[in-house]
Amino acid sequence: MAVKKYNPLTPGLRFRVDVAKTELTKGAKPEKSLLLTLRNTGGRNNDGRRTMRYRGGGHKRRYRIIDFKRDRENEPATVQSIQYDPYRTAFIALVTYPDGEKRYILAPQGIQVGQQLLSGRGVPPENGNCLYLSEVPLGAFVHNIEMHPGAGGALVRSAGAGAIMLGREDRYAVLKMPSGEVRRILLTCKATMGTVSNADHNLEVLGKAGRSRWRGRRPRTRAVAMNPIDHPMGGGEGRASGGHPRSRKGLKAKGAKTRNHKKQSNALIISRRKTTNK
Repeated sequence: MAVKKYNPLTPGLRFRVDVAKTELTKGAKPEKSLLLTLRNTGGRNNDGRRTMRYRGGGHKRRYRIIDFKRDRENEPATVQSIQYDPYRTAFIALVTYPDGEKRYILAPQGIQVGQQLLSGRGVPPENGNCLYLSEVPLGAFVHNIEMHPGAGGALVRSAGAGAIMLGREDRYAVLKMPSGEVRRILLTCKATMGTVSNADHNLEVLGKAGRSRWRGRRPRTRAVAMNPIDHPMGGGEGRASGGHPRSRKGLKAKGAKTRNHKKQSNALIISRRKTTNK
């Protein structure tokens, strides 16, 4: 899939770069039985107090119910259409089972309308099929990986992402995540073969501030432009640098480790992701 640039007919089009969504099925409408209405919080909690800044507004959206479990085993699911999902970076695929049930799944890269997908044991390791990690070939790319058996895919779900199956140790599979982290996951967990669709999503450029507002993002005020009462990095004479980068609560914002060292899943991580921090 390629990116699409525009002639600078307007200031907003001058720098805009879009993904040419040629994979999407033309004329396909959302399946009404799989839609939910989610209210926009505007960054407010249940008391009405603002707990997340710079959120609010944006276009109205309908949430698509995604089948992350793929629990209908050894039943062929036929791809009806590939659609856009406003709540995620990846595309989604509408599949139909022999009894007429329809479900949305994350669309793997290279999937075609009319293709049949399978899930369960003894399934061939083909693109879009959902297998147990005990049956995934070594060196293969997988996505939508479960962390707990039967809980549904939780890892590697964003556009263009894919984890590599490196090997097996005892009752665990060894996977290399897109971040570079190498970790163990139980062999009884499921994963979908292939990488996630819309791999060029990271090349997209909004082009103007208004498109960010349509997504519900409000303008962000720089910390160094605030007053000392508003932020630890605010204040100073002239254009002060703001000192060491800190959060609004005064916690150091760059380089500090945030992961709990007592977390049980630390034992399953073989090597942490690669970072620029020395």
